[in-house]
Amino acid sequence: MKKIVFVSGTRADFSKIKSLMMKVENSNEFELFIFVTGMHMSKKFGSTYMEIEKCGFKNIYKYINHDKYYQMDKALSSTIDGFSKFIHEIEPDLIVVHGDRVEPLAAAIVGSLNNILVAHIEGGELSGTIDESLRHAISKLAHIHLVNDEIAKKRLIQMGEDEKSIFIIGSPDLELLNNTISLDEAKKYYDIKFKNYAIAIFHPITTEINSLYKQSEEFVNALIKSEKNYIVIYPNNDLGFELILQNYERLKNNERFKIFPSLRFEYFISLLKNANFIIGNSSCIIKEALYLNINGILVGSRQDGRTDINKTIRVNAEEKDILEAILNTSKCT
Repeated sequence: MKKIVFVSGTRADFSKIKSLMMKVENSNEFELFIFVTGMHMSKKFGSTYMEIEKCGFKNIYKYINHDKYYQMDKALSSTIDGFSKFIHEIEPDLIVVHGDRVEPLAAAIVGSLNNILVAHIEGGELSGTIDESLRHAISKLAHIHLVNDEIAKKRLIQMGEDEKSIFIIGSPDLELLNNTISLDEAKKYYDIKFKNYAIAIFHPITTEINSLYKQSEEFVNALIKSEKNYIVIYPNNDLGFELILQNYERLKNNERFKIFPSLRFEYFISLLKNANFIIGNSSCIIKEALYLNINGILVGSRQDGRTDINKTIRVNAEEKDILEAILNTSKCT
């Protein structure tokens, strides 16, 4: 029986690979192993490794790759060390990684240097930040490419990848979007009283660290002044996340805001389906939200270069522009 290892470091990548992991787990031809690390292991960000455990997967290996202060270079080094020990123990036939973070990069480095096949999901995309460099580095280390669309495929070919190794599969989490719980159940689970609301997610832009506090301050100012109700989800743990959380402190005693370190994916999708709009700089705005026909407001440069359509409004990370977009979007909902 062939052994396949999936690597998951964040709530976001788990949602992308969960359906594939379930198919492998239920197969008679493969044995599934899951290497869980990164944000999953952080109490501050909701200890989301527990969501993976609740799925009932048999072979879950948990690894803490950083201490209280997350530094990307040290996390990369630590993950390489931990993952190397792991794969030498189980000797997998295939390593599956997703996206553009240091955890999949570490796994791709270990796999390629140990002559183990590496499959990369969602390579060939642009984002205009350090994430883009990491994504392309992972693609160059991978042997199999599972991409979203023809544009990503062409970009990988331009990077020198063999066309025969590239397969268009779409976004693998989309099939989970129809398997969600009811809105009432989601609201009850998270004690959300709002009838009407929007969702806000703002991640760090590591290449803009010097202006990040100001950007997140402008973002929070606009949310408050809009006088709308918001479900706010913590940023990822990239460099600068503390600056965003400092500004979120202003929201904690405001009855119009419910703030969460993380939401279970099925519950999040139920809330997203019924939101008036979603705002911030998460890729969810140009993927899941577009698929569900939910209005999105992209703030700042984090998703520059990625495909979207007219349903998405792009604005600078400035209070006036953000507030204007919120008010205009609200008129259409």
